[in-house]
Amino acid sequence: MACCVYQFISSMSECFLFYRKMYLYKNRLETFTDWPFTGNCNCTPENMAKAGFIYRPSENEPDVAMCFFCLKELEGWEPQDDPLQEHLKRGANCGFLTMKKYEELTVEEFYKLELHRVQLLIQKKKEEMRDLIREKSEAKKQELIQFFNTVSLKGQKSKLTNLPRTDG
Repeated sequence: MACCVYQFISSMSECFLFYRKMYLYKNRLETFTDWPFTGNCNCTPENMAKAGFIYRPSENEPDVAMCFFCLKELEGWEPQDDPLQEHLKRGANCGFLTMKKYEELTVEEFYKLELHRVQLLIQKKKEEMRDLIREKSEAKKQELIQFFNTVSLKGQKSKLTNLPRTDG
């Protein structure tokens, strides 16, 4: 479990520092290397970055874009999709969509936005950690059931199949 906590803290630190740089358009745009849509379409790297997205591909989904602020992930992009409109439809409460230009923010406005962004990041990481712990707990439970079903207790096989669920 200590390993999981260390991974969580390490992951939080990396995300915090990485996403904080994404207030700048130039930094968001730089994430769109190998983006599958360029040229004559709406969801170009430039339009994606203007809408607050960063490129976060996965092995199974090569077109995942995520808002650096609200952390909303969108995939399945089509050339005619308008990144700003898609973001507005799915993340209407996103602080990025309502903020004025980064360069025009007062210090107070920036820190209020940053506080909100960090709260969203912590919530997302907390959910990821919860899911990881549930997954590991379920795997350990199955391992124990299998072990005890093969161990002889007082000359008889134990049949442990109705252990309480760990996901509730």
